[in-house]
Amino acid sequence: MNISLDLFFENLEREKIAELFKNALPWEPLKLLKTYLLDIVPELPKDIPIGIPIPENLFLTSEGEVIPLKDLEIYNEEYYLKGEKIKGAILKAGALLTGKKIFFEKDVIVEPFSLISPPAYFSQGTQIRHSSYIRGSVYTGEKVVIGHTTEVKNSIFFSSAKASHFAYVGDSILGNNVNLGAGTKLANLKFSKTIITLVINDETVNTGLKKLGAILGDGCQTGCNSVLQPGTLLGKRSYVYPGKVCGPGYFLPGTKIK
Repeated sequence: MNISLDLFFENLEREKIAELFKNALPWEPLKLLKTYLLDIVPELPKDIPIGIPIPENLFLTSEGEVIPLKDLEIYNEEYYLKGEKIKGAILKAGALLTGKKIFFEKDVIVEPFSLISPPAYFSQGTQIRHSSYIRGSVYTGEKVVIGHTTEVKNSIFFSSAKASHFAYVGDSILGNNVNLGAGTKLANLKFSKTIITLVINDETVNTGLKKLGAILGDGCQTGCNSVLQPGTLLGKRSYVYPGKVCGPGYFLPGTKIK
């Protein structure tokens, strides 16, 4: 079976979660993700409200200090406290965090009415937009977008991956610079609720997973309202055109599904 990681991802070493991919089939990291995040993610500061909506806009510094955003000065989109520039994440009023094992690097923005459950790790520059629903076991690389009304669970986003509008991302991996068109659904459970198997080079492969969405290699794009069936693997720089149903199975790099 020829299904090496380099058919999907380049520069894996830049991601903090890269060790999960060592000598692994591309879906194996999803089995380890929750345990790994619980181990590496520190608890939020005690001043961050848990289980209730955040009452006012907060700035969470890289050192773990919680400051009301209204107490800061803003110049050229940089933040200052008493004349000193500081770095951190912005948590907008109305966002809801359901547990402590959530980590935000600097320049992360969490917009109002987003719900985030642990464990989760959000790297620098990630945008968690209005009314997103993050159900736990989620890692994002730098400059990721999880957009308005997008639902995510047990998934990995590599740097600059975007699910900007009305998407469902379940038990999936999005490579660098992946873009999901509005309304894309990465389905993760068969009607029969049985283990997901794949046919790769005429060999049937048992993934050991009842829930497996899609694995999209670097630079893949999906058109609006496309659906990827459980167990769909797209090699890097593949396209799924708008409104198409794709998979299950493995597609070579550069495939265009029209």
